[in-house]
Amino acid sequence: MTTLPDLNRQTAKTAAPYPERVVQFGGGVFIRAFVDWIIQRLNEQADFGSGVVIVKPTPQGSYDSFNQQDGLFHVQIHGLQNGTLVTERTLITCVTRALNPYTDYPAYLALAHQPEIRFIVSNTTETGLNFAPDDKHSDTPASSFPAKLTAFLYERYQHFGGSADKGCIMLPCELIERNGDKLKALILQYADLWGLEAGFKTWIENSNQFCNTLVDRIVVGFPKVNSDAVLEKLGFNDQLLTEGELYHSWVIEAPQSLQDEFPVHKTDLNVKIVDDVEIYRQTKVRILNGAHTSMMPLGYLLGLQTVQQAIEHEWLGNFISDELYNEIIPAFDNPNAELKQFAADVLNRFRNPFIKHHLINIALYSISKFRTRLLPSLLNYHAQFHKLPEHIVYAFAGLVRFYKGEWHGTPIPLNDDATIVTWFQEQWRLAPDTRTLVERVLTNKDLWQQDLSQIDGLIDLLTTYLDTLEKDGIQSAFEQSKG
Repeated sequence: MTTLPDLNRQTAKTAAPYPERVVQFGGGVFIRAFVDWIIQRLNEQADFGSGVVIVKPTPQGSYDSFNQQDGLFHVQIHGLQNGTLVTERTLITCVTRALNPYTDYPAYLALAHQPEIRFIVSNTTETGLNFAPDDKHSDTPASSFPAKLTAFLYERYQHFGGSADKGCIMLPCELIERNGDKLKALILQYADLWGLEAGFKTWIENSNQFCNTLVDRIVVGFPKVNSDAVLEKLGFNDQLLTEGELYHSWVIEAPQSLQDEFPVHKTDLNVKIVDDVEIYRQTKVRILNGAHTSMMPLGYLLGLQTVQQAIEHEWLGNFISDELYNEIIPAFDNPNAELKQFAADVLNRFRNPFIKHHLINIALYSISKFRTRLLPSLLNYHAQFHKLPEHIVYAFAGLVRFYKGEWHGTPIPLNDDATIVTWFQEQWRLAPDTRTLVERVLTNKDLWQQDLSQIDGLIDLLTTYLDTLEKDGIQSAFEQSKG
């Protein structure tokens, strides 16, 4: 391979960045290939004129690559366009720098003094919007993202004397229900915990806007298989190159006046500003994310590695399709043709040959994902039809078995809260039989926020599935149970 120049503004001959108007908490592959890619389009197509400062939200890892590359990186996307497979490569120039509050907290607070700052975006995973009661205003920085943001906004409030025009528009991308409302509530909770003045809380309420949002794009990160060939085409050594699908959707719950400042209507972006995000959220979370969460343990235990392999597997592909059309969609309050079309589109997206979406990456925080993505469908289906959705319960059994942490003697790299991983492994080790294990899992309200053992027949069916899949294997167990 030819020695390539390192990517930076000098080697790429890129102009100076726009003024910093966006603060972005998180620099992972998704937010780079989604938010930053969208802001790049806004800059190019709608004169948005905004630079992005990335703030490191956790102490782990390094963001040095962002500053080494002057904020530049490429996004490569693949997908079907008018029936033809296309590949697009975009040089993202809107990011200006990365800031680490753990090593330079004064610079983080100084960022709040910049008058142009208007938007705050974040993607700190489903566990990022939480309350840490031990966080203090004097921490440099506090541990949780909402506490860090509270400190940032309070610094801004004080510096500008509570000026109404120095408030911010929050666009959180964490995949939880009503993420904007929750973020606002957490900031007000920290204001109370820290004894901040009433004027700050009034400023938060009246001069800042918290939007509930829903994001959708499959992003797989750095292309591991053919990265040398991709970099050769780009002409640069790009440590931050990330890859995803062509499809994207961002639904933002806000007044239409948001378009005056966030002019997505002037672009070809699939970004909607709507009165209520809920039906969009339910559709995406239950269908696309629900399918991911179902296929992950079953596919992994079958020895499959990627989403494409899972959906093209003769048995598992049919299993997921049947689950979507016969259980998840019927469990909606108003099943309709649009939901079926969305499901069909999702299945086609899963088959994208360019996207190597690894099942083990989907496994991150799988317990909370099951609670938010599949449990509502299970509960609604049972309430409507007075029977259990067998595919969803079987996926549940696969998840419980996955959390044993091994399969046929091979360790499974569990990636979840340490207390959850330890608890599951203790139950697998100490429970005298499968039924006792199932009872303990279903009655653990910390996992599901309710006692699932009260659902008629669930203990029996989950026990049967676990016993059978252990004895006969993943595919045979389900076929036998239906026979």
